[in-house]
Amino acid sequence: MPRWLLPENVSDVLPLEARRVEELRRALLDLYRGYGYELVIPPLIEYLDSLLTGTGSDLDLRMFKLTDQASGRMLGLRADATPQVARIDAHILNRKGVARLCYAGSVLHARPLHPLASREPLQVGAELYGMAGTDADAEVIELAVASLRLAGLSRVHLDLGHTGVVRALLDLASPAAERVDDLLAALSAKDEPALRGLVDGMPAEAAAALLELVQLNGGREVIASARARLPRLPRISAALDELATIADGSGADVSFDLSDVHGYRYHTGVTFAVHVEGLPSAVLRGGRYDDIGKAFGRARPAVGFSIYLRELARLGDNGVQRAILAPAGTDAALRAFVRQLREAGEVVVQALPGEAEQAGDFTFDREIARDNGNWSVVARAASPAK
Repeated sequence: MPRWLLPENVSDVLPLEARRVEELRRALLDLYRGYGYELVIPPLIEYLDSLLTGTGSDLDLRMFKLTDQASGRMLGLRADATPQVARIDAHILNRKGVARLCYAGSVLHARPLHPLASREPLQVGAELYGMAGTDADAEVIELAVASLRLAGLSRVHLDLGHTGVVRALLDLASPAAERVDDLLAALSAKDEPALRGLVDGMPAEAAAALLELVQLNGGREVIASARARLPRLPRISAALDELATIADGSGADVSFDLSDVHGYRYHTGVTFAVHVEGLPSAVLRGGRYDDIGKAFGRARPAVGFSIYLRELARLGDNGVQRAILAPAGTDAALRAFVRQLREAGEVVVQALPGEAEQAGDFTFDREIARDNGNWSVVARAASPAK
């Protein structure tokens, strides 16, 4: 096997994409800072039981694991940053009030999320701890929408769900524990025939309501339809009220899917996602996950989102990287002029003796030339094609 081959679903990030990813990462972290979110940088590797806290078996299957030679304990390479940020909030910062935290870095997946997905995605996100209720949800969703608009998406469409609806109905139905996963899979796939078989024998009200969920997806009319067609349980009413409030204040196009059980064992309330045409999975996912800090000794309310940065970067316009070409030479005035231009924010590439011009990721639309003994920037007659 050639030594230059990389593992399946692992790839290098080459200059054009890397520039866009890094520019977007910086811009997003600056955006979060403007909202009062503080940057944390968790380690790539830590003890397995910490990384799996509150996340269920889905994350377990996606995680690379190895034995720590120093302690003999199992280590995991993080597949998601949220459990680590929850640990930092609960056990390290230990603040009494609200904590706003953000992060950016690689995660590793033993199995890709879909056949074309990277197993080393770059993840960026923001999380708010210590505040329950729709005000906190609304702040995080506003920040999520702002993130996508900063990346160049002029129209953002939010898919909203709420795990409280399904939880209330499953409590009403009281299915056998071994059937819960099958029920969740059928709801997620909107597989009505399979769902009919699974609810057979359940209390009639619960069975009918679970079947109704498959149809309850679409625009804002879904909320009114759900109020009319689902049991009038306090938890369901509260969940629908929360969804309506969040939708009204989101500033985005909104749809609802009450049978979306993505992250059911992880999320405890509202969930949201943004899908973009041409991408096989959501570019952004988030929601409320109040139980995640319990294992760390502090079950604080929490809501947040994460973005796969490479996918988001591909949606924007990479643009042209304009640069200035400087001639080779050691002339002190030339070197000083180049340094001055760089300090002003210009990209200046100084040729080396004998170097053939290679634009790479740059378009040289200007060059430095000597005029009457002084160095100056002039327009180039024509830039070589890349």
